[in-house]
Amino acid sequence: MKNTYRFLMMIFISSLCAQVQSKEVGELPFAISNNAVSAAKVKGNWQLFSFNGLRQQKNWQAVSNVGMGFELSSKQNFKIEPIPFKQGRLASIAVTVKNKIYLFGGYTVAENHEEKSMSDVYQFDPKTQQFSLLTHMPIPVDDTVALVYQDRYIYLVSGWHDVGNIADVQILDTNTKKWFFGTPFPGNPVFGHAAGIIGNQMIVADGVKVDAIVDGRRQYKMSPQSYSGTIAPENFTKIHWRKLPAHPGKAKYRMAASGYPQKELILFTAGSDNPYNYNGIGYNGIPSQPSHDVFAWSVKNNRWQTLPPLSTATMDHRGLLAVDDKLFIVGGMLENQKVSNKIIQYEID
Repeated sequence: MKNTYRFLMMIFISSLCAQVQSKEVGELPFAISNNAVSAAKVKGNWQLFSFNGLRQQKNWQAVSNVGMGFELSSKQNFKIEPIPFKQGRLASIAVTVKNKIYLFGGYTVAENHEEKSMSDVYQFDPKTQQFSLLTHMPIPVDDTVALVYQDRYIYLVSGWHDVGNIADVQILDTNTKKWFFGTPFPGNPVFGHAAGIIGNQMIVADGVKVDAIVDGRRQYKMSPQSYSGTIAPENFTKIHWRKLPAHPGKAKYRMAASGYPQKELILFTAGSDNPYNYNGIGYNGIPSQPSHDVFAWSVKNNRWQTLPPLSTATMDHRGLLAVDDKLFIVGGMLENQKVSNKIIQYEID
């Protein structure tokens, strides 16, 4: 009987391995974490792009404004001329609309550790590798999420603004370059949350809230929360929010997330259950550890599901890139707060 059980378990595990593949497929020119990422096509080939972020030294001087990329077909990486602002940034975010990349804000870090949320939005043309200043956010936010609807509207949900989190949903119409405010996020305002979208349904999960102010200092705490937001077809500013059951596992900070339309999943992975400062050391003084967990919201079945883990535990992400039927993590932070140049592919057959 025991032998039969072991045999069946081996078949089950083998089937999982056949269904899910997680592996390293390349490297960036150098290691980077807390970087904005997006993907676009150049001459018919998919390229993964990285902007801004934290380099290996993990101090204020390591806050970077570098741009770089990786072509999936040739496995070649490349550098991009510095982004047209002098001071490096953390926690910016990028998305692609009509094969142009939109790079939002982030925050700067001064020598005295003062942090400032930036308002500018740049458009990057992947074919010419040129940047142009497009607009400014009505409320400058960093550590936010950016979601694309109808290959036109970009939704920034919650995030950090200079001294606190906001609940606002800021919407950029990329056709007119005008801003709108959507139905506010109903959960705890957070930073470092993660989100994905399929069609008109977005899922927003976790993040960090300000729990209290003690002796003039903010105390940060994970906010275990998951919300579904459905955009009204007749009015892109109207979002019907509803609270979801808790997702599998612990709440996490700076996960990588994306819609995965081929499988009708909105997928979340990596991150850390101990929120931290930009150097990877927790606000509680304990070094944060990365996760290899993977879970997803099934749009078809209207429920959470657990998926096989990543091959490498990682954290400190600003996005997960969905390219055809594959997902990619670009850079990030590994165990012992090691900044990574790895590109990890995750695929469900």
